[in-house]
Amino acid sequence: MQRERLTPERIRRFTCPEGTKQAFLWDTEAPRLAVRATAGAKAFIFESKLNRRTIRVTIGDVRAWALEDARTEARRLQTEIDQGTDPREEKAERIAASEARREELRRTEASALEAWNAYLQARCARWSPRTLLDHQRLSDPGGKPKTRGRKKGEGDTTQPGILLPLLAHPLKKIDGTAVRAFLKNEAARRPTQAKNAFTRLRAFLNWCAERPEYQGQIHPDACTSRAARDELPKRAPKDDCLQREQLRPWFAAVRALPAVPAAYLQSLLLTGARREELASLRWEDVDFQWNSLRIRDKVEGERTIPLTPFVAGLLRDLKRRNDTPPPQWRILHSQRIQNDLSTWQPSPWVFSSKTAASGRLQEPRAAHNRALTAAGLPPLTLHGLRRSFGTLAEWVECPAGVSAQIMGHKPSALAEKHYRRRPLDLLRVWHTKIEGWILEQAGIEQPRQQEAAPAVRGVA
Repeated sequence: MQRERLTPERIRRFTCPEGTKQAFLWDTEAPRLAVRATAGAKAFIFESKLNRRTIRVTIGDVRAWALEDARTEARRLQTEIDQGTDPREEKAERIAASEARREELRRTEASALEAWNAYLQARCARWSPRTLLDHQRLSDPGGKPKTRGRKKGEGDTTQPGILLPLLAHPLKKIDGTAVRAFLKNEAARRPTQAKNAFTRLRAFLNWCAERPEYQGQIHPDACTSRAARDELPKRAPKDDCLQREQLRPWFAAVRALPAVPAAYLQSLLLTGARREELASLRWEDVDFQWNSLRIRDKVEGERTIPLTPFVAGLLRDLKRRNDTPPPQWRILHSQRIQNDLSTWQPSPWVFSSKTAASGRLQEPRAAHNRALTAAGLPPLTLHGLRRSFGTLAEWVECPAGVSAQIMGHKPSALAEKHYRRRPLDLLRVWHTKIEGWILEQAGIEQPRQQEAAPAVRGVA
């Protein structure tokens, strides 16, 4: 071994001879210390023996370490060797501990949005597509072009999700104070959304509290019921509903609409279905032979209800329109143009739309509002038609459990949950009575079974 008393000048002049991979210059003051030179760098190294095995440890680059500091480090390493400790293991433990601290800091300082996305991923298999979409919208970054109607004063792009500002903070900073501030700010602008967001946020934090990777970061009192009561306004029940004397003008105005929205709105009232349950109806869900409708239910996943005579007539009329191909020729700019019928096929949707990207009716509110204005009726939501069905059903003394099963309400009593299994025929008896009474009040004669309903007026 080449040994010299190391000095900064000797270290500077020392190089790796040409044709060799590395060379060593050993120190005489710290015998286990050396400078190792390679083709591109020089570093201080320490070499000794432990249990008859050679141990070599790199101390650091000669440009970063002072010579005396390197000698001190070499003596410390030799002390560990004398005590039977492998300095390489000790160094590996230090690096691992440092990495663990860095990872822990990154995890605790990361935004809660990462945990939120993990929550959605873990729970999506148990949720319906609609529930998952509602959760995704709470944290959506926004900025996408709007494809549906917008409220007055809103722009052309979607707004960020209501929970996004709160989820931008680390989990440990989402405490009771932060949640109260969030509720106070949002309740003034959008109280219903704030209440829904609070409920889902509480479920998310409860999930995090049970996960080992998030324990210790969650504040148990972040989403207390007291905070919701203090900051959120009391939700008044909605009561928009068609009265008996309003049925005649409502039907008259709705039946003057184009075929698809007219049939949709009448079916919505006469079945008590939810808006999207009926809008997403496919022809494969309609059974004209056994007079039944299979509806995608948000509660049970699916339910079957009777296809009453008048609604059956409405749907048969739509079916004829849907299955009729366009004419071979059409007039465009005073020119006769031949239609390409080779690619034409009927729509799978019952309430189809040629202008919607999905191929089905997406926004029936505009047509309904026009009908309400024409009839001189007060504002009425689409869900108000569902509420109207449940209310008007009492005029024929229909059992509450029957109308609830037709509408897809969850059973609310022990007997309904465990001791009532009504067949479709029994539902049909009461459903036909409800439909007949509503049509009678509207001045419309109810067709007999298997007879088509009166044609829907209006241009398709």
